[in-house]
Amino acid sequence: MKQFRTILTINFLSVFLITNFLFAGDGKKVSKPSPDKVIEILKEGNARFVNGKTLHPHIDKQRIIQAGKENQGDHAYATVITCSDSRVPVELLFDAGIMDIFVIRIAGNVCDVDEAGSIEYGLAHVNTPVLVVLGHTQCGAVTAVTNAVHGHGHPLERNIPPLVDNIEPAVKRAIHKNPSVHGKNVIPYAIEENVWQSIEDLFMKSPACRNIVKEGKAKVVGAIYDVGTGKIKWLSESKVSEILNMVEKNPKREKEAMAKAAH
Repeated sequence: MKQFRTILTINFLSVFLITNFLFAGDGKKVSKPSPDKVIEILKEGNARFVNGKTLHPHIDKQRIIQAGKENQGDHAYATVITCSDSRVPVELLFDAGIMDIFVIRIAGNVCDVDEAGSIEYGLAHVNTPVLVVLGHTQCGAVTAVTNAVHGHGHPLERNIPPLVDNIEPAVKRAIHKNPSVHGKNVIPYAIEENVWQSIEDLFMKSPACRNIVKEGKAKVVGAIYDVGTGKIKWLSESKVSEILNMVEKNPKREKEAMAKAAH
C-alpha cells in the first residue's frame, strides 16, 4: 500500500510539473522551460511510456477547448521531426498531449526544404526550446537506401527517389566508418548516421535555426526510438555542436536567414 501511495504521489507531481512549467494557475502564459528542462521532461515522459505508467496529460475536453481558443506557441515545448512510420507515435512515446509537441513527420526523417521550413516555424514562431531529430529502429527508408547502395535496390515510384536521396550520404558514411560490418548489419549504423545527416542538412539550409541554437534560445538533439521496446536512445549533444561548427565553415551553407519579400 505504501508503494502504491508513493507511485501515486510521483505521478501527481509529474502532472503538476508538466502543467505548471507552462502555465500559471489562472491559465495565463508563463515562460517556457529551459532547453535542458524540456529534454528532462521528454526523457521522463518516455520513461513513463516504457514502464506502463503513462499519465496521458492534456488530452481531456478542457484541453480541446483550449486548443480552439489559444495559440500553440503558448504551449508547445518541443519540436520533433521523425519518420512517418506508424510504429512511431510521437505524443504517446513522450507521454504528451494536445499542443505539447510540434511534430513534423516525413519518411526517413529527412530534412529537405519543406522540413527545414517546418522546423523554422517550430523554433522561430511556435518558440519551442528544443528540436528533437528522432530516427527509429527498422526504418524502411534507411533500409531501402542501404539495399540500393549495396546493389540490391528495386524499382521505386517516381517521387520516392528524390525523397530519400538525403539518406544516401548517411548510408555511405556508415559503411565507411564500419568496414568490418557487412550487408544488412550496417543498417543500425546508417539509421544513426541519418539522424546526423538530417541535422547537418537542417543547418546547411537554415541560417535561422543556426542562429537560434548559437544564441542559446533552443537546443537540437538527436535520438533513436526503438520500435520493439519503446525506449529512446539519446545521442551525443556534443556531436550536434561539432556539426554546427562544421557547417559554419562550409562556404556552401545558406547565409540569408529571411526570405525575400514578395513584390
